[in-house]
Amino acid sequence: MAAVVVWSLALFLILYENMSTTGIHVFLDMLAEFGVDRIFGNPGSTELPLNDALVSDDRFRYILGLQEIPVMAMADGYSMASGKLSVVNVHICPGLGNAMGMLYNAYREGTPILVTAGQQDRRLAFSEPILGGEMVAVTQPWTKWSVEVNRIEDLPNALRRAAQVALTPPTGPVFLSLPVDLQMECAESLKVTPISIPNPLIRPPLDTVTAAAEMILAAQNPLIIAGSRVTDRGANDALVKLAETIGVAVVSEPGTTHGRCPFPSDHFLYGQGLPLWAPDIHKRLEAHDLIIVTGMDLFRLYTYFEPDLAVPQHLRVIHIDEDPVQLGKNFPVDIGIWGHTKVSLEEVTRELSSRMTNELETVFRRRADSLASQHNEVRARLRQEIDQQRGARPMTPLCVMDSIARVLPDNAAIVEEAVTTTNTTIERLGALKNTTGYFGHRGWGLGWGLNVAIGTQMAWPDRPVVGIIGDGAALYGIQGLWSAAKYNTPVSFVICNNAQYHILKIGAQGMQLPSAGQQQFNGLDLVEPEIDFVSLAQSLGVEAHKITEPDQLSEQLTEAINSEKPVLLDVDVSRELGNKLNYGE
Repeated sequence: MAAVVVWSLALFLILYENMSTTGIHVFLDMLAEFGVDRIFGNPGSTELPLNDALVSDDRFRYILGLQEIPVMAMADGYSMASGKLSVVNVHICPGLGNAMGMLYNAYREGTPILVTAGQQDRRLAFSEPILGGEMVAVTQPWTKWSVEVNRIEDLPNALRRAAQVALTPPTGPVFLSLPVDLQMECAESLKVTPISIPNPLIRPPLDTVTAAAEMILAAQNPLIIAGSRVTDRGANDALVKLAETIGVAVVSEPGTTHGRCPFPSDHFLYGQGLPLWAPDIHKRLEAHDLIIVTGMDLFRLYTYFEPDLAVPQHLRVIHIDEDPVQLGKNFPVDIGIWGHTKVSLEEVTRELSSRMTNELETVFRRRADSLASQHNEVRARLRQEIDQQRGARPMTPLCVMDSIARVLPDNAAIVEEAVTTTNTTIERLGALKNTTGYFGHRGWGLGWGLNVAIGTQMAWPDRPVVGIIGDGAALYGIQGLWSAAKYNTPVSFVICNNAQYHILKIGAQGMQLPSAGQQQFNGLDLVEPEIDFVSLAQSLGVEAHKITEPDQLSEQLTEAINSEKPVLLDVDVSRELGNKLNYGE
């Protein structure tokens, strides 16, 4: 097999050294050789060479979105689920502007997306042509690398470098600006080096692993705080092994950045999630003497509250991350372990196991038993709270989520952008039976969830995907329903409809704004007229139903999950103003 690969790469090089080809064909050939088989896009005049080339190129499937928000978010979901490089093509400056909110999300997530846009013809550069403008400077803050390619001889290296930068941890989006005349330009002899990605499984220094093991074994009440990068790097089993070895609870990062499930929510050591705000985080952590942080930034908060010291000063901190910038960035750490997340967790666990004694095993087992008892008590209280609300109409957020949780298949994927309704209830109920199948906001640019669900379903055609989306958030990217219908992507969309920007009302009250304190708001209600999501979905080709009852939601969602086409459920949710977001106890 190795000989075949070497021969094919050599042939790939020889062909371009002895034939004439255009820039856009070089671009497509390199992507195809790397395994890319689809391009998400919304075309314009400066992208037409790509769309024209794709007419006769059956190696790719072009996924059309009606606006750049759906295009970017579909690619985001596809990349997060598949672990592969996604390729996006948007239209020059205005189209790129539409995409920027979703590019911000991808940057915050670390999603490896190659974003491309056509640039105006280079011969028009000094005449300030319509649509043309500076795109590299615009994208630089939210990409790992951004460049405009102005020589066809540089295109192969630019594309190779872009893919490598995007996929090398810490992963993230990249941007290439491609002038339209460069896409059509012919090169008589062009040497092309195929895209290749170096092995990212970097081991941490042994001395830091040894020091971390000693500190963990000496701690009286340690806690593990884990984030999305655990799942992104396939390190979930390694984290479970570490937690079980020392009998320590694992809590998820705060909801402001909680994008993936790092730890099984039905595991007896699952400690739910951290609160959102610094004073509440501080209160949650103050009983511990050591935190082991992995797969996340420590911390990226959303709203300023005093006191603003999220990490109590007495806490010792061990932070494991593949990005050295994150180690000690916001809070001092006692030990920073720089290495690949999965490998580092395995190395620490191996060192701990080598130092384990019968006495320590007994201590850790008793600690784990106590945590398991606490885990069951917390879940029982949540169940009791749900039962007390079951008769309320419209349904409360807890009852909506319970109705969904009751019918979720074990391999289901959840994409959520309805933060005040979802409230991590599915995880707190232990209803999500896998760690890979959860995608939550990490950038908070709206319009994301509905379209990430579509991209996730495209990456996982054999897994049921449920998008739980707030009514306000859905409207930022509702055009994605057309793409779901066009490509027969069987996502089950649950629109949590409370006819308001609920989280903004909660935020206004948290900021102690005077009118908000009297529950008076301006510009935060989606009424007069209210949105008819059933008719809206049907106009875009998606079957839709209005839902008002818990059992009706469970039954219709079961039918939708078993359907072979997209289905939208418009669910009435209580409009009563909540006063908190409860991500754990």
